[in-house]
Amino acid sequence: MDQEMNVVGLLLRWIHLVAGVTWIGLLYYFNLVQVPFMKETEPAVKSGVVQKLLPRALLWFRWGAVVTVVAGLLLMMQSGIRNMSIMIGALLGLMMLFNVWVLIWPNQKKVIAMTTEAAATKTPPPPEMAKCARIAYLASRTNFFLSFPMLFFMGASSHSF
Repeated sequence: MDQEMNVVGLLLRWIHLVAGVTWIGLLYYFNLVQVPFMKETEPAVKSGVVQKLLPRALLWFRWGAVVTVVAGLLLMMQSGIRNMSIMIGALLGLMMLFNVWVLIWPNQKKVIAMTTEAAATKTPPPPEMAKCARIAYLASRTNFFLSFPMLFFMGASSHSF
């Protein structure tokens, strides 16, 4: 039984790690690469990025977040809560997951739909698109800054402080 639990724990830890790299890697891509690129590129390129690249990246981003958190919670349940550090890291991860699914994704869906409609009708996007994009941006930027203490506390958990 102990060996089975070790295998399950190892598998959960691996899934948590790979999904976390996917999630946080895309978070850093959005904040450090895509946002600055979109500020300096022409409208036709922006439209293509929003219609073709963004939906794919957001698919991996939001499901990477879910798998990371679920695997992490299952891992915590299997091995027990070892210290306050892991709890702080998990709480930050849950806050970030909330931002992904409640603020970033719903607003980005609207931005994608409005951009697609504007491209199809060859009209400018509606003014409310800027508000949706701003909310998604601020939530993503918040997650970017939360990721640093979250990663610190998750890594520090193995050092029991």
